[in-house]
Amino acid sequence: MRLFRETFETNLFGAVSVTEAFLPLLRAGDAGRIVNVSTIMGSLTDQTDPSSPYYALTMPAYQASKAALNNVTIALAKQLVQTPIKVTSVCPGFVQTDLTPMNRSQAPLTAAQAAEIVIRAATLPAEAESGTFVDADGPVPW
Repeated sequence: MRLFRETFETNLFGAVSVTEAFLPLLRAGDAGRIVNVSTIMGSLTDQTDPSSPYYALTMPAYQASKAALNNVTIALAKQLVQTPIKVTSVCPGFVQTDLTPMNRSQAPLTAAQAAEIVIRAATLPAEAESGTFVDADGPVPW
């Protein structure tokens, strides 16, 4: 239970708290962007598809927290549909971080490379669709 609480505090409640704090400023602007950093491992489609490379991965607290964050992305996009604010979930890929011991040695992406998808989502044009889930290759199934 402790792992779930800590993981949700970071991956869901932290993101929601920051969004709530900044939403008045985003509403006052001309083109606000909310970018939630998620993962394909939070995709319910991939978690239930035996042909997915992520199907066999079982990290319940992490996967559930990111699936919940994806749901917040959808809900915010609906809530903000009449505004110029765009909301996106992004999967930066497998990044060299200290998240797990293997990330530093096995992950192919540097933080700078992974940030490219975040920057793309943060600079979406006004006509772009809101409420999407993407990675470097394009749309990710929810």
